[in-house]
Amino acid sequence: MSPLNVEEKAFLLLLARKSLEAAVCNGKVGTIVEVSPALQVSAGAFVSLHKRGHLRGCIGYVQPTHPLHRTVVEATMASALHDARFEPVRPEELPEIEIEISVLSRLQEVHPEEVQVGTHGLMISQGQARGLLLPQVAIEHQWERERFLEETCRKAGLPPAAWRFGAKVEVFTAEVFNERFLGFEPMEGDLPATPVLPHPLEKLLPD
Repeated sequence: MSPLNVEEKAFLLLLARKSLEAAVCNGKVGTIVEVSPALQVSAGAFVSLHKRGHLRGCIGYVQPTHPLHRTVVEATMASALHDARFEPVRPEELPEIEIEISVLSRLQEVHPEEVQVGTHGLMISQGQARGLLLPQVAIEHQWERERFLEETCRKAGLPPAAWRFGAKVEVFTAEVFNERFLGFEPMEGDLPATPVLPHPLEKLLPD
């Protein structure tokens, strides 16, 4: 899909913030009546919640099976309540939570030597095992290509060298933006109080 503009990113961040508040406070997320064409395109996305610089929850949907705006709503609520690595986010934590959204391109199978650290996120799978790491993870940890491949194998529960021995290596790119670096400030007012129903989407838990 085409890159999002500033207004579209701000809209998604507002939507994620409202979804976070609804999830944590047992509220409802309103039906989105008017959405730009870019946000109606089916796309995978991850929503990461950070608190004081530490990960507080992250769940996403890899396959582009639903409109982007709906994917962001569901990923946000799942990150807040259903990331098994963390306790559910509590209402008193909301002011400290920072939201980051990663909009994913489609997966593309590649040879390991084609992986570009700083550009690509990774999905590695073999049999029923699979693991995913977002592109920013390798940057944050200053990993070289081989280390990135090894850590993604570990994420899948595979031996670190599985990428050398037949494991499927797929890459994707991600458009990453968050409240702090976008300079986003929540707008006044609420979305209409109409519930968004959950749907069974494929979930993965990246670092």
